[in-house]
Amino acid sequence: MGLPYNAAAMFAIVDISGFQEKVEKGMKLKVPLQDSESGKSITFDKVLLISDGDDVKIGAPVVSGASVEVKVLGHGQGDKIRVQKFKRRKRYRRVAGHRQDYTEVEVTKITA
Repeated sequence: MGLPYNAAAMFAIVDISGFQEKVEKGMKLKVPLQDSESGKSITFDKVLLISDGDDVKIGAPVVSGASVEVKVLGHGQGDKIRVQKFKRRKRYRRVAGHRQDYTEVEVTKITA
């Protein structure tokens, strides 16, 4: 009987611009827009939890000395969403569109 799928892989829960993300090395994800150029590296220090197999460190509120380093792949905008306001029988309708900016990053290193 072996370990469950991917149980021994190192992962971390990191706070990125107010959003908590579970990250592993080599993972690509879209995070809120960061002020950095493509190809540059960013370090996130707000690591809430870090796990390396059976060794789990939980922060109070953050794990001291832990960080997640990511490489910026590019910037973009999400799909357009339509926001509507409507009042029945009053001839009142408003429609607005919104596209959220994001930064695509790849996790390069997790340090405990």
